[in-house]
Amino acid sequence: MDIFLLIIAAVILVCIFANRVSGRFGIPMLLVFIAVGMLFGSDGLVKIPFEDYSFAETACSVALVFIMFYGGFGTNWNKAKPVALKSLLLSSIGVVFTAVLTGLFCCFVLGTDIMSGMLIGACLGSTDAATVFSILRSKRLNLKYNTASLLEVESGSNDPFAYMMTMIILSIMQGQSGSPLDIAYMLFAQLVYGAALGAVIAVGAGIVFRKFSSVIAGLEPVFMVAVALLAYAAPAAIGGNGYLSAYIVGIYLGNLSISGKRSLVHFFDGVTGLLQMLVFFMLGLLAFPSRLPEVVVPGILISLFMTFVARPAAVFGILAPFRCKLNQMLLVSWAGLKGVASIVFAIMASAASDFEKYDLFHTVFLAVMFSLLLQGSLIPFAARKLKMIDNTNNVLTTFNDYSEELPVQFIRLSINEGNRWDGRQIKDIDLPPETLIALIIRDKTRIVPKGFTELKAGDVAVLCAPACADTVGINLTEINVTPESVYCGLHLSELPPDNGHLVVLIKRGEHVIIPRGRTVFKPGDILVINSAEE
Repeated sequence: MDIFLLIIAAVILVCIFANRVSGRFGIPMLLVFIAVGMLFGSDGLVKIPFEDYSFAETACSVALVFIMFYGGFGTNWNKAKPVALKSLLLSSIGVVFTAVLTGLFCCFVLGTDIMSGMLIGACLGSTDAATVFSILRSKRLNLKYNTASLLEVESGSNDPFAYMMTMIILSIMQGQSGSPLDIAYMLFAQLVYGAALGAVIAVGAGIVFRKFSSVIAGLEPVFMVAVALLAYAAPAAIGGNGYLSAYIVGIYLGNLSISGKRSLVHFFDGVTGLLQMLVFFMLGLLAFPSRLPEVVVPGILISLFMTFVARPAAVFGILAPFRCKLNQMLLVSWAGLKGVASIVFAIMASAASDFEKYDLFHTVFLAVMFSLLLQGSLIPFAARKLKMIDNTNNVLTTFNDYSEELPVQFIRLSINEGNRWDGRQIKDIDLPPETLIALIIRDKTRIVPKGFTELKAGDVAVLCAPACADTVGINLTEINVTPESVYCGLHLSELPPDNGHLVVLIKRGEHVIIPRGRTVFKPGDILVINSAEE
């Protein structure tokens, strides 16, 4: 057990270091993590024996649920809406068209049987969201014509369609779907059950966040994990597409105004980052470098065909009717990176049947590696050469977790009866220098104020002021007030004036109190104190 945990810790540390190195040299993260896995594998230096396709399928499928969910959760729908139709066409029709062309290539050029060729095409039909997101973020690569959002939505939503094709082809090969009616129902179930249950779960989870936030307070990440798992498992149990459902739920919740969204983003960013490290490492561990020479020619030929023929044909066929620019279509064609989903689907196929005749897993594995090395490393170069880089905007605004750091702070003030602001118009109020009232909350209604707006008792005024750039001298500590405490029962004004600290805030149960001279300290209070630094 100790050795096992030691290996896991070592793997994570090596992957973190490798991630930093890959970012510096422009190598896709996925490629580096898989290389680390191969280094630890049976043919590598550490020689950890691992060839359990069933376990790898289960682990990777669970990880893919969270990767899909977070891909939707992080997508800014307002930015993506103008290109949503193009993206969805690419992620559906584009995936099918690319897979079919690749399957025909495998059959007529590489000599596979037609169904095995189509299975290879289905496994490789989608593009990798994790790698596309990583390249756009790390290189701050904003693209013209809203192309970054187009690629984000396409890569985030096309895995369900590749999974659906893979499952249908597998069922045909195993004799489980003999008639066209069976195939039509399977297609119907995958799309309709997946989308419908995804919509229901998304709306239900949104209602819980808005109406019952107090029930899940402090457990929002745990609740969200449960929602992601439910979004996959519920439709999958009745033949629906769980990945499609998880993506829909992620998009819906990620674009709701819910409390604690920033902390949820940080939580899922860390969780998916860890899952990607471990999954990519396990895929590398599962691969045998000694077997790669046998599939190096078909693997590279498939990757080249998809890069220069199948993907461009699908992209141009779908985007040309929208009168898209030539340089945009060329870059979208080049950005069709293959990734972890393709290898996961190959694992599913290998675990379900015997495909040793063509060594499906290693063929797909090598095609993905070559795609990442060739396309992934050259996306920034291609964007520059095609003059597609937009330096006027920040690509991070296309993600939901973007929050531009502005040098301002906001203060919340409650207007009670008798307050000197009660009944006065804003233009008649003498505000502190460099301060303005940015928002008024009145009976749950949000009012953007003007000079003639009158404040009333019960209003909450949100003030905006420049942020303090230098916080030297501010040293906040907390003190619990117990019945035996020297603070218990005292008024703020009774504290010694030269004791070197100031009570700036009192936390009393669920209430936050800004103290005044008449404020009395009570047992159970938590005092937030600014002490003079030594």
